[in-house]
Amino acid sequence: MTNNLIFHVAEYIRLSREDGDKAESDSIKNQKKLITDFIKDREDFILYDTYIDDGFSGTNFNRPSFKRMISDIEAKKVNCVIVKDLSRFGRDYIDTGKYLERYFPDNNIRFIAITDNIDSIKQTYDILLPIKNIFNEQYARDISKKVHASMNTKQKAGEFIGAFAPYGYKKSSIDKNKLIIDEYASGIIRRIFDLYSRGYGKIRIANLLNEEGIVCPSEYKKINGDNYRNSNRLESTSYWTYSTINRILQNEMYLGNMVQGKKIQYLKSKPKTKSPQDWIIVKNTHEPIIDNNTWDKVQVLLKRRTRQLHFNPSENIFAGFLKCSDCGRSLVKKIRTLPHGEKMIHYYCGTYIRSGRQYCSPHCTPYWILEKIILEDLKIILQNIKNLENIIENQTTTFIASKQSTKTEKNRLIYELQKIQKRKKNIYEDYQEELISKKEYLSYRQDYQKKEELLVKQLLEMEQSQAAEITLNIFENPWIKHLLKFREIEKLDRDMIVEMIHEIKISENHKIKITYNFSAELEHLFASIYTNIPCLKNIKN
Repeated sequence: MTNNLIFHVAEYIRLSREDGDKAESDSIKNQKKLITDFIKDREDFILYDTYIDDGFSGTNFNRPSFKRMISDIEAKKVNCVIVKDLSRFGRDYIDTGKYLERYFPDNNIRFIAITDNIDSIKQTYDILLPIKNIFNEQYARDISKKVHASMNTKQKAGEFIGAFAPYGYKKSSIDKNKLIIDEYASGIIRRIFDLYSRGYGKIRIANLLNEEGIVCPSEYKKINGDNYRNSNRLESTSYWTYSTINRILQNEMYLGNMVQGKKIQYLKSKPKTKSPQDWIIVKNTHEPIIDNNTWDKVQVLLKRRTRQLHFNPSENIFAGFLKCSDCGRSLVKKIRTLPHGEKMIHYYCGTYIRSGRQYCSPHCTPYWILEKIILEDLKIILQNIKNLENIIENQTTTFIASKQSTKTEKNRLIYELQKIQKRKKNIYEDYQEELISKKEYLSYRQDYQKKEELLVKQLLEMEQSQAAEITLNIFENPWIKHLLKFREIEKLDRDMIVEMIHEIKISENHKIKITYNFSAELEHLFASIYTNIPCLKNIKN
C-alpha cells in the first residue's frame, strides 16, 4: 500500500445505549462531522459511504451497518476505514485485534482512528493498541455493570425504562420514565378485554380487528414514528394474530402495575427470559386501562378456556415439522368426521385458520397423502442406497471417508443439538398457541429429549477422545447404518419422523419440500459418484 493510492473511505460511526447520556462529543452528529472534516481536504480520500450503528454495543461485532461495511470491503468497494476513536470501532479486545491485526492487513485496508492517532499506513502495528483495546473492553464491562445496576434501581422504583411504551400507553413528554394513556390505542385495549369477557375467542377478536382495518401494535408504533421492530413476529406479519391478543389479555401493565425485568442480559450474551416469579412488579405506577373486575373476569376465563384436546399422538406424527412455505407458520391439524363415522385428518396453514384467506391460503393437505409421499420418498432413498451398494461391489471400489477432525465432528453434533432444541421450542410454541394439547406436547417433548440426551452424550465422549484419521468403507458410516435399519420400512411412525426429518414445507399447489437430517452427510459421502446415481439427488436440501 502506497501513499499514491486513492482511498475509497468508509466512515464508521457507532453509539450505544450506554453512551447515550455521555457528552455531546460522542454523538452521531459529532462523530460524522469530525470524520468529514478530516477527509474533506485530502485529495486521496473519496468518501464511499457512511455506516452508522446507532444503539449497538461495542462489545461485539453483530451490528447491521458494520456487517454491510464488511460486505463492501469484500466486494472491493472500500479500502479505507475511518473512525473517531478505537472505542467507536469496538470494545472487545480479541475481536477488535482480529480485524486490526489480520483481516484489514490481509485485505489491504487502511485503518484510521483519528483521536487515537492511529493510521495503519504511517506506522507498524502499535504495541500499545491491544492495551487500549483491553481498557476499552474493561470500560465497557464497567459501564455495563453500572447501567444494569441503575436500570434495576429504576425498575424497583416503578420507573419505566423500556425503549417503547406498551401498546395502549405512551411515554410522558415531561418524564420519559412515566407512562401515560394513549387515548386511541387504549380504546382498542378496552375493546379487546370487553369482547373476550363477552365470549369472543382470540382468533375471532383478531379477525374482527383485521376486518375493520385497525392496524396491529407493531404497525401502529411505526406509523407514530417509532423505530420499532418486533423480533417475535414473522417479517411478513403486519396484522392482528392470536398471539398478539393472547399477550394483551395477560399483560398486567393494563392494570396499572409496572412489569419489568422479564429478561436478563450479560455482556456479549443473548437476553435470557426469567421465570415470572423473578419479574420486577411495582403496583399502581400509572393510570390503569382495565379495571380490576374486568381483569379478574378475563383471567378466570383464560384459565377456564384452556383447551384439553385428546388426540391420539400416533395420528399426528408430523406435529412440529409441518410449515407453510408461503408465510412460514406451522400447519394446524383438523379432524373431519365423514357421514359413515370415519375420521379424516387434514392439515391447514395456521395463518389461514386464524386470520382468514386474505392473509394466506388454506394449504389443505390430507394426512394420508402426506404420509404416502414421505413414505415413498424414503423408500426411494433406501433403495438407492442398496443400489449404490451393488454398484460399489461390481466396481470393487472402496470409498474412504474424508479425514474428519474432532473439531469438525464436534461442530456437527452441536449443530444437530441446536436443531433438536429449536424443534423443542417450536413444539412448545405450538402448545402455547393451543395448536396441540398438553398430552401431545409432553409426548413430543419426550421424543426430542431422547435425541438431545444422545447428542449430549456423544459430545461428552468426544471431549474425552482425540482426533484420528479413520478409513472406512462407505457402509461403515454411522448415518448409512442408521438409514439401513429402516430398509424394510412399510409405515411411518413418530420415532422415524424425529430421527430422519428436519422440516417439511407445503405449498398451496401441494408441492412438498422435505429436508432430511442426513442430507449433508450423504451429500458429503457420495459427492464423487452423484452423477452416476441421479436418484440420490432427491436427498439434497
